[in-house]
Amino acid sequence: MATIGSKIKELREKAGLSQQRLADLLNLKRPTISQIENGERKIYAEELCRLAEIFNTSADRILGLSKAPEVTLQKNERKASSRPAIRVNVPRRNINKFKEVLLYILNKVGSKRNIGETVIYKLLYFIDFNFYEKYEEQLIGATYIKNKYGPTPIEFQKIIEEMLDNDIIKVKSKYFKYPQTKYLPLRKEDGSKLDARELQVIDEVLNRLSDMTAANISEYSHYDVPWMTTEDGEKIEYETVFYRTPAYSVRDQDDDIS
Repeated sequence: MATIGSKIKELREKAGLSQQRLADLLNLKRPTISQIENGERKIYAEELCRLAEIFNTSADRILGLSKAPEVTLQKNERKASSRPAIRVNVPRRNINKFKEVLLYILNKVGSKRNIGETVIYKLLYFIDFNFYEKYEEQLIGATYIKNKYGPTPIEFQKIIEEMLDNDIIKVKSKYFKYPQTKYLPLRKEDGSKLDARELQVIDEVLNRLSDMTAANISEYSHYDVPWMTTEDGEKIEYETVFYRTPAYSVRDQDDDIS
């Protein structure tokens, strides 16, 4: 229990929540949160599910049954070495593209009240997978894993660390009484890093999905074939995008005609 309690404390502090605020979100008393974090009280299933929702993670992660993938950002361009699937070595060119796409998103829709970290995760997923479906090429080429709340780009937090204070600022807020992490841009994106095809796909996704709440866009992502055909906690393969249903497909009919 001490291990689970320590993990909950770590997640709470990382989210910028006080024990009292977390207690309010769980409909518990503050001393109960202290007992849980100190390993003096067990945690019930419904509380665990609620914590996973609050912290935008999986119950398995809180329980220590699965480990977060190891992400390494390259400092300069070089050929990535062969590593186990759990480790992600991100080429510098992908990092730079990721930064400019994120800044484009934030400059265009980041001021909307619903645009927090969870929504951004899903926008990036649909941008990446829609582009791959249309052109059979990667735009950002981020690595997404399947969790209860939809696709999650595992490079995101590492890249955010590089961008903080220079490119973006991180703001803790609330949206409909739920904790929300927002990112505000400190500069405009470098338009020379994004071509016309990329901008078209990005704009299509933002125009269609950027008004959704975190709950709405998470649920929406759950009916996309790449997410549906992937095991929990596993990497979502880009190739599965070609098996999408018509409701999600962005591939023109003419694209299938040889």
